[in-house]
Amino acid sequence: MRNLAAIAAGIGRLSGLECAASPERRVAGGSINDCYRWLAGRTPLFVKVAARAAAPMLEAEAAGLAELEHARALRVPKVLARGETAEVAFLALEWLERGTADERCEARLGEGLAAQHARSAAAFGWWRDNTIGSTPQANGCLDSWIEFYRERRLRPQLALAVANGFGSLLGEPGERLIEAVPQILGGHRPQPSLLHGDLWGGNWLATKDGEPAVFDPAVYYGDREADLAMTRLFGGFGPAFYRAYEQAAPLPPGAHVRRELYDLYHVLNHANLFGGGYAGEALDLIEGLLAEVRT
Repeated sequence: MRNLAAIAAGIGRLSGLECAASPERRVAGGSINDCYRWLAGRTPLFVKVAARAAAPMLEAEAAGLAELEHARALRVPKVLARGETAEVAFLALEWLERGTADERCEARLGEGLAAQHARSAAAFGWWRDNTIGSTPQANGCLDSWIEFYRERRLRPQLALAVANGFGSLLGEPGERLIEAVPQILGGHRPQPSLLHGDLWGGNWLATKDGEPAVFDPAVYYGDREADLAMTRLFGGFGPAFYRAYEQAAPLPPGAHVRRELYDLYHVLNHANLFGGGYAGEALDLIEGLLAEVRT
């Protein structure tokens, strides 16, 4: 059993808050970490607890939240403490009270995301690696988006899929797709935009004040269309969000084809994490993209 008092002491030491010796209750927060609502006096905290070996993953999350906060575009939970005990790693964040996500809030989310994407960098990638779910995500910087997406995103996921037993299904088609990436992206030359990196419907909420907030990032600088593609992959974003985003930052021609290419990264990751039908879904995407190249 985990020493909860040691976690509380670590949070208190790092944050300066007087943290209760044990959490108020366990809360939902994904399938990777244990998550708690934890009181510091009358102030609630959101606390993630993971195996000590997972400390780099929580460090990267804290760094990603800081990067998003610096953009001053969308609200993110403040990082209050990040550390380890003898047994575990922990991350304590500001608790965001959930409200109602109405059309006005969704429009503010679209406008804010466009503003976040306007924050740029000298190259594609980021100063540190992180994870997408629990899968390592390499962010070594490259000047070419085509090269970055092919070598830092698709190739590692396809190699992992082969190692996980999907080689007969995805190996040869995946290699053909890797070779076709320059054709699929064609003359597309995006600027490196600050991406959330894991922007599905479960990673944003409306606060009780109606303000949109995002969390659980997998930050890097890439094509802004990659964030937009993921919002459509699993749902959770309404028409007001897309209208507001495109009014602020219209998408260039060909985005519908690139969306499938960007979806492939996340579908491959789901195949590697969860198996099931995701490998077949990945193959369907690969074959559809290759058909686009042939036409």
